[in-house]
Amino acid sequence: MSSLAIQNAYLAYGNHRVLGPVSLDVRAGEHLILLGKSGCGKSTLLNHLYTENRKDCALIPQDLGLVDNLSVYHNVYMGRLQRYSALRNFMNFVFPADARVAEVTPLLEQLGLDEKCFSTVAELSGGQQQRVAVARALYQAAPVLLADEPVSALDGPEADRVMALLGQYFATAVISLHDVDRALRYGQRIIAIQNGELVLDEPAHRLTVSSLDEFY
Repeated sequence: MSSLAIQNAYLAYGNHRVLGPVSLDVRAGEHLILLGKSGCGKSTLLNHLYTENRKDCALIPQDLGLVDNLSVYHNVYMGRLQRYSALRNFMNFVFPADARVAEVTPLLEQLGLDEKCFSTVAELSGGQQQRVAVARALYQAAPVLLADEPVSALDGPEADRVMALLGQYFATAVISLHDVDRALRYGQRIIAIQNGELVLDEPAHRLTVSSLDEFY
């Protein structure tokens, strides 16, 4: 996989300029963590990277992008819709294929959701829904993960378990987080956003929690 790159770009949310000019290279094989206050542009940056590199990326958006009235299984399966024909996808939605269920089930087991496989997403708690979105990204098996606060609804141990799982499945990732300690533990490179600019870009091992406090 080639790196993801932005060169001197101005990024907007609707008609409002949020970031820019922005230049960023995401190198293959690195885990990059985005830090910054709410509204600083982390989501805008992630969405831009996804729009420009859709075929190579699995996205976990902040709003999760789930279909409430469909089952957990069907929501996870949607990670691979592009791999199959429209007819095959339709048949699988009506009569879930044993082979596809067998692919999805181990992911749900790792996320503690195997008993919810055929429950509708609407029946789940916020934390469970977030884990469904994680399972969909894992099932998609894209080269790169783009994730917007993927563990915000999970408690400490569960959040760490999910972060470790994302690291196991994706060699390259760009993840926004609010937890500075977790960012330093799971990120190799830290980007901080402030006042519409990328104001810090450093390897995680050179930073401390106190050195990053000013960005929250």
